[in-house]
Amino acid sequence: MSASTLRPALITAVLPDSIAAEVGFEAGDRLVAINGQRPRDLIDYRFLCADEVLELEVLDASGKTHHVEIEKDYDEDLGLEFESALFDNLIQCNNRCPFCFIDQQPPGKRDTLYLKDDDYRLSFLYGSYLTLTNLTQREWERIEQMHLSPLFVSVHATEPEVRIRLLKNPRAGQLLEQLAWFQERGLQIHAQVVLCPGINDREHLTRTLLDLAHFHQGDIPAVASVAVVPVGLTRFRPSEDELMPVTPDKAREVIAQVQELQAKFRQQLGSTFAWLADEWFLIAGQELPPESHYEDYPQIGNGVGSIRQFLKAFQKAAKKLPKKLPAPRHYTWIVGNAVEQAFQPIVKRLNQVAGLQVRMVAIASQYWGQEISVTGLITGQDILQTLQGQDLGDAVLIPSVMLKHDDPRFLDDMTVEELSSHLKAKILSVGDVEELVEIFRDKN
Repeated sequence: MSASTLRPALITAVLPDSIAAEVGFEAGDRLVAINGQRPRDLIDYRFLCADEVLELEVLDASGKTHHVEIEKDYDEDLGLEFESALFDNLIQCNNRCPFCFIDQQPPGKRDTLYLKDDDYRLSFLYGSYLTLTNLTQREWERIEQMHLSPLFVSVHATEPEVRIRLLKNPRAGQLLEQLAWFQERGLQIHAQVVLCPGINDREHLTRTLLDLAHFHQGDIPAVASVAVVPVGLTRFRPSEDELMPVTPDKAREVIAQVQELQAKFRQQLGSTFAWLADEWFLIAGQELPPESHYEDYPQIGNGVGSIRQFLKAFQKAAKKLPKKLPAPRHYTWIVGNAVEQAFQPIVKRLNQVAGLQVRMVAIASQYWGQEISVTGLITGQDILQTLQGQDLGDAVLIPSVMLKHDDPRFLDDMTVEELSSHLKAKILSVGDVEELVEIFRDKN
């Protein structure tokens, strides 16, 4: 990416009482260069801003250029927030994985739903997964020079022919050499295996986990952890694909297979190392492992231990619940049916508050054509079809994971406002356990 193709970074917010606020930065300004260098992304910005003396080239909203000199403490943040973490183009994915969720969506929705990123910078900054198949030599060199670690890598299989079959990319077979590259440089990855029945399961899964465990050694193991995740399928996927859904019997088979390997890893490596996403236990109808199983939650982003963590956080937050409400209140709480049984203790505890009635409605997504759905995939249409015509009480509670990060919009493009209008009910988005409990503590 040449400097001439870089876009000045659009500033969307200036933190109060920050250096940038003191200097006079405003939302709508654009950062062009720092000490003569044009940052490609948030990584460059943070690196260049670590100096104590900065000369910034800035465009204001009218397009006028300003040169600003700043003296500050080493590593002190300027207090700027940007429209995007990338100031140049997103590195897009050229693989054709049949299980890719992007390709399992209906046409005609917002453009951002169809962006297939395979960008190592987003992996480093936010923990998104990449395949390593789309990196140029220059980008490999930057990962090494800037020590961008850990990265999060979609492995799926270590046998070259199996990984090539899954990614539909001949470069996918280079994975073991790439892992050796990380190992030689003291860099780390967290790995992900999306298990597709009949393709990368059984002996292939065992081979993959043993191969990855080979790189879990030394003070800085090249492969820090692995998550095994069940493939998620929707009714919009291409009809010619070879994928099969995960059945309860298959889930029980995978749990038994991985748990046997986990016992060996704990003995040999001192860590469970390979983790099963919570979904496996929900599909299988089995109890989740105890909280102590998850160590320091290295794969929480893949839903490994997220339910146990949520339950623990609720137990702590529930201490703030009142014994009685001043006036009766009734709420309808929407979740994916995958967590229906796991969340029963939460509903039971909430309904112990005198005057409070919480009805949990666990939904399987008809929109995606699923029998078992995680909460994050529930759409506005799913909620509308389930709740229309019902007495919904004082408000409908929806987890914010159902919504676009910076926009109150579901995956089907329905807005919260539209859903509220259709249901003729108030809708409250709930971000975490603390927010959930706070709603019930509100005396108004």
